[in-house]
Amino acid sequence: MSPNQRLLATALVSALVGAVIGVTVTKRLQPPVVEREPADQVRAEPGAVYTPVGVSALPGWSEDTVVQALPGLKRSCNALKSLSPDTTIGNGPIARPAAAWHAACAQLENTQDGDANVRATLERAFMPYRVTASSGAGRETAKGVFTGYYESELNGSLVQTGAYQFPIYGPPRNLIVANLKNFLPKATQLPSGIPDTLVGRLDPEDAGAGQRRLQPFFTREEIDTGHVLADDADVLLWADDPVAVHVLHIQGSGRVNMPDGSQQRIGFAAHNGRAFKGIGSILLEAGMLQPGGASMIAVRDWLKGHPDQAIELMNRNTRYIFFRRIPAGTDGPIGALGVPLTAGRSLAVDPRYIPLGAPVWLDLKDPDNVELQRLVVAEDVGGAITGPVRGDYFWGHGEDAFHKAARMKSQGSYFVFIPRPVGQPGT
Repeated sequence: MSPNQRLLATALVSALVGAVIGVTVTKRLQPPVVEREPADQVRAEPGAVYTPVGVSALPGWSEDTVVQALPGLKRSCNALKSLSPDTTIGNGPIARPAAAWHAACAQLENTQDGDANVRATLERAFMPYRVTASSGAGRETAKGVFTGYYESELNGSLVQTGAYQFPIYGPPRNLIVANLKNFLPKATQLPSGIPDTLVGRLDPEDAGAGQRRLQPFFTREEIDTGHVLADDADVLLWADDPVAVHVLHIQGSGRVNMPDGSQQRIGFAAHNGRAFKGIGSILLEAGMLQPGGASMIAVRDWLKGHPDQAIELMNRNTRYIFFRRIPAGTDGPIGALGVPLTAGRSLAVDPRYIPLGAPVWLDLKDPDNVELQRLVVAEDVGGAITGPVRGDYFWGHGEDAFHKAARMKSQGSYFVFIPRPVGQPGT
């Protein structure tokens, strides 16, 4: 970046950030800086090391029913088709042009059912890489934390009546998402530590002065207690339980049981740009739960058992989620890649380190200490899913999925499959 561009970037960022002092920002995940190492081990800073391995290094490779992941792989490939061939997918040493993904996906799409067929295609078209985390001081670990999530279930109505008093909002019309890079020359990089994206709202009180300032968007408490969205957002549904709504906000998707016996599926559409704080941490800090006892099961039970205190404590998580209706007949909740998730075969990842759409091999244990060595697809992200070795495993929907997800916090590792260079298939 030239001195003039750097000056422009700093001045622009200062002006924009100065106009939104106090805004909590949503940081788009930045590509890590690449530092070259020996050919068999390449590091992507900050914190990731990728080592190419053969499939024989994947624990349980020959035992998994890998064909169960094929529909998700094909859906993810379909989502990648819209990318220009020269678009880069992934960061650092596992970065590949979309053309390489298109070529590998063409082989997946032509793969017939059968575990042997899926394995053969993955071995031919992709190269697995062991992903490890580095402290930057020569210490590396392949182990990371793997949690679980699920599609929540709650009761709702199209009208506010009886017990149905808790709104589930669609995206507000006054929600503004500003990408700072759109205001800079194409090649300009933002200064280190400056986020790409600001989330806020235009303040109507400034309109009389001929200017409208971008302000922080409303907090959870302002939305739910102050009812500040009455004129700016549509209520999709009214729920009968504020705790179930909070769980829905944490999970990001849900099935709503309607009074006539039908179901309406809803999914993440936007958020208010405020910082996320887990309700488990909030209850621990408040002394309501003891260390080691803040599983989602215990959290839900405590909140339901203390309705007079629950609202105030839930409001301490200022992050607020807005939803959209998912069309009837959709196979599952929609992940960040824009495709339906598959129970037991979809994973939320940190896309700085694992590209969305990539096949991933897991090596960990489930909440019942059973080996979980299987093929999944990176199809989602999560506010708490950050780091080189970090995943959130999708369990599906229903109470059983809730209990699995709520109890899951496993140490494990994973491998990511990356397309081989075009014209260089595996043997």
